[in-house]
Amino acid sequence: MEIFSNFRSPMVLDHKPGKKVFFPMVLVQIPMCNKKEPKSKLLIQILDDSDDPTTQLLIKEEVQKWQHEGARIKAGNVKSAMNYNYVKDYEFVAIFYADFQPNHDFLTRIVPHFKDNDDLGLVQARWSFVIKDENLLTRLQNINLAFHFEVEQQVNGVFLNFLGFDGTIGVWRIKALEDTSGWLERTTMADMDIAVRAHLHGWKFVFLNDVECHCELPESYEAYRKQQYRWHSEPMQLFYLCLPAVIHSKISVWKKFNLIFLFFLLQKLSLPFYSFTLFYPLARIEPFVTIHHFDIPHELEE
Repeated sequence: MEIFSNFRSPMVLDHKPGKKVFFPMVLVQIPMCNKKEPKSKLLIQILDDSDDPTTQLLIKEEVQKWQHEGARIKAGNVKSAMNYNYVKDYEFVAIFYADFQPNHDFLTRIVPHFKDNDDLGLVQARWSFVIKDENLLTRLQNINLAFHFEVEQQVNGVFLNFLGFDGTIGVWRIKALEDTSGWLERTTMADMDIAVRAHLHGWKFVFLNDVECHCELPESYEAYRKQQYRWHSEPMQLFYLCLPAVIHSKISVWKKFNLIFLFFLLQKLSLPFYSFTLFYPLARIEPFVTIHHFDIPHELEE
């Protein structure tokens, strides 16, 4: 499930007393994300690709609940989300995973970066974690992901105007998505795929390290292992698919080198292998869950 938030105009919002406040047209999934936006400027889009009847029923009931409360809300699926007729009225789309918790000022801090930057295709924000000190594994993940955001994303954004879209808490210019043929089903890493294709088409990216959005980390090694498998097996398949396009693209030789060797082979292959093999023995040193005395049933204490 994702949030798609769209802006009709990339004007800067000004909340200073005495100045006129401009509220752009916004399409969001969870209205609590933008409490400052009047209801008339919000269009909520709930997207779900599951085939579970129970999940579909829950979504339908939730949509009807918000509709009865006066919210402008629509349901659909991720595949066809950008094909609805009403999307053509919007210029930007913000995407969030359902378990991310953006601050109320997220949109007002992101959108101004698009002003007078017609070649800017994506503004990516940073993840922050609510349970980073839960156990040794979450602390190690926090260190690893801090390196990803503060070094990999930030450096690439500053020097190359390119970074891998993290799949969430990013705002895209819809024209950039259209120029790259939109979301493709050739890989499950559609977020990384569309970022690479947009880069090859000349679109620039910006990373904001000071705009954060809370989310959770896997607390058990088994959950971490499954997550890492999804994150790092597909990029190599995507590399195979994108390599011919990268080689024959019109971007500079330096940017081609960065995509092939630094982005794919170093960031998506070598470094994940190092962190994964390092985390396994270290994570076994400390138990994942601390069971307090009051959590133990009396029959087990006897």
